[in-house]
Amino acid sequence: MHAFDVLGDPVRRRILELLADGEMSSGAVSEVIKEEFGISQPGVSQHLKVLRENGFATVRPEGTRRLYAVNSDPLRDIDAWLARFRHFWTPHLDALATELARGKRERRLRESADGPGGDEPVQQRSNP
Repeated sequence: MHAFDVLGDPVRRRILELLADGEMSSGAVSEVIKEEFGISQPGVSQHLKVLRENGFATVRPEGTRRLYAVNSDPLRDIDAWLARFRHFWTPHLDALATELARGKRERRLRESADGPGGDEPVQQRSNP
């Protein structure tokens, strides 16, 4: 199975996201996936098997539990393949970062010029 076929499934992508935070038991993965996708434990086991057989996940036994973790090697291969396409989006992301920084700077300058509470409306006193 091609790496993008493996990652094309939203359930498998979600499992990898969970495992990216650290090793998890198959039961813990199943609980989250069942709640989010309504998939049974045997269904989740099939997704874990696909990830394991295609090298995206590793498993190790610990007593009666099976602990899964991400194997980063196939992800590095995908990253290397995507490298030739980065020039399509990198300049746009760089431009976005520049605009965000500019907006933050302008907001800080405005706030320092207005002083504390600069956005509060001015109350006028009326003479009795």
